[in-house]
Amino acid sequence: MPLHYGLIGHPLGHSLSPFIHRRLFALQGREGSYTLQDLEPSRLKEELPALLEQMAGLNVTIPYKQEVLPFLDTLEGRAALYRSVNTIAVTGNQGRPVYTGYNTDADGFRLSLAAAGIPLAGRVALLGCGGVSRTFACEAALAGCAVVDAVRDPLSPRALQLREDVERLVPGASFELVSMGGLSGDFDLLINGTPVGMTPHPEGCPVGREVLSRTAAVFDAIYNPARTRLLQLAEAEGARTLGGMPMLVWQAVQAHTCWYGASFRQEDIEALCQEAEEELARRFGGPGEAR
Repeated sequence: MPLHYGLIGHPLGHSLSPFIHRRLFALQGREGSYTLQDLEPSRLKEELPALLEQMAGLNVTIPYKQEVLPFLDTLEGRAALYRSVNTIAVTGNQGRPVYTGYNTDADGFRLSLAAAGIPLAGRVALLGCGGVSRTFACEAALAGCAVVDAVRDPLSPRALQLREDVERLVPGASFELVSMGGLSGDFDLLINGTPVGMTPHPEGCPVGREVLSRTAAVFDAIYNPARTRLLQLAEAEGARTLGGMPMLVWQAVQAHTCWYGASFRQEDIEALCQEAEEELARRFGGPGEAR
């Protein structure tokens, strides 16, 4: 019997995750199903415990990467450091399931930047303070970057907690909170951790040309559309750009390692990244056409 895995979040209509995970199961010669579980925020507390009992593992996306923490027994690795979870493994322990949280976004982020030849160094503009932005902030601080985090409300509890967590993780870290319109100066890298510009609203862009004209490279965690409005504007300003598909694939690879100890060949994952881009284009149109 195949084991059951899935993705929780809201909304999930755009997700390419089932395609990627089914390919990963096939590469391992393993039977496994992967389904989308679109949970509205008002239903999370009621439905997540029952869902965990049915699954061998889950991925977690917006807006639940911190909200799932009370449902877990333990956190491992980066998840424990960042208090942000995107992968849950379900294991048995004397008949009682044990729920362990991991953060594979960090691996996907670092591996995708490295493959694109974009350094995680210097002065970094970060957009957002949610679950994935927490990962980006901590990874940048650990790499010695000076981080300027632009958020809607720099005095919000979530933003202030992120600053506190980064400064505790990396004593002496350079971390500044500003409003979304408060980015100034030059940046070596801009990282978008918000959903602004994601299908079905691809017309959105979290910053304007005045910021992008002073930025050397831009990474957008959004993978649908493949070329967001942010990336298009950044390219027009001469910046190096990277979309979110390689990060999506690499974090999925790491999730399979957490779930059942899988390992994959580098060339197979590089081929899967290309295949996923082609699948995205088939479903939603060519590059830059976010339908």
